[in-house]
Amino acid sequence: MTLTIPGFDHVRLPGAGGVELAATVGGSGSPVVLLHGFPQTHLMWRHVAERLADEHTVICPDLRGYGASDKPAATDPDVYAKRTMAADVVTLAAALGHERFALVGHDRGALVAFRAGLDHPETITHLGILDIVPTLDMWNVLHGTAAAIGYHLFLMAQPPGLPEAMIAGSADAFFGSFLDAWANDPTAMPSDVRAEYLRASAAAVTSIVADYRASADIDVLHDQADLDAGSQLAMPVTVVQQDWGAQLGYDAAGVWKAWAPDLDHRLTRAGHFMAEEAPDEITAAIQDLLAR
Repeated sequence: MTLTIPGFDHVRLPGAGGVELAATVGGSGSPVVLLHGFPQTHLMWRHVAERLADEHTVICPDLRGYGASDKPAATDPDVYAKRTMAADVVTLAAALGHERFALVGHDRGALVAFRAGLDHPETITHLGILDIVPTLDMWNVLHGTAAAIGYHLFLMAQPPGLPEAMIAGSADAFFGSFLDAWANDPTAMPSDVRAEYLRASAAAVTSIVADYRASADIDVLHDQADLDAGSQLAMPVTVVQQDWGAQLGYDAAGVWKAWAPDLDHRLTRAGHFMAEEAPDEITAAIQDLLAR
């Protein structure tokens, strides 16, 4: 049985181009959409979603290519472009009657949220970002031996065939390695939740790789075009991340300030899976964002 967020309704809703997304919806009030990261599903938001649902309608979809959502074949680069995945989210929210909403993303979901903020400024009222820098900046800050921390980015950027075969051949070991290495508090991810992430990821190897491959190709082109045009995020933005700037030698707040003039940049002591390790902290950061 697929795990989901207790007390939330499970629905299937239209995304872009005929794709259907699985989502959980709960609470009432102004809408907040929460996008999960890798190698996870909407389940990562279970603690934060329950807290926010006291005052908000909370919508937690599985991204296209992940969890119970459709996994279309990557017949061209646009299929898993963050621009397309952002259109999924806008389409899904509209199907629930929300033409404007706050959006918070973690990891891969944060890249989708970033693109949604740039492409749909009239729709995204507030933007929350957990533990990333934008795709273009990500590639720019990974260099030398420090880049080894992001080896999976380079692996999944390779042409179709070999990455998928390598990962599928040891899926639990591959995906489990990130659940282990990126957590500061392993107890925050119980065995049944971990098993659900591994099950869902093993069933989505091809689409997960396609998502990452897009970030070494078309997503970079889209970010560069916005940078060249001087595009910025028009809404209030909160970024919560580990101190990657100190670890990799760059000014993380400065990177984000270039994209987000109205920025609240916060560092956390939690690990990468901060919504599970520090749900009170992340909930408070989102509530502060929504109050701006």
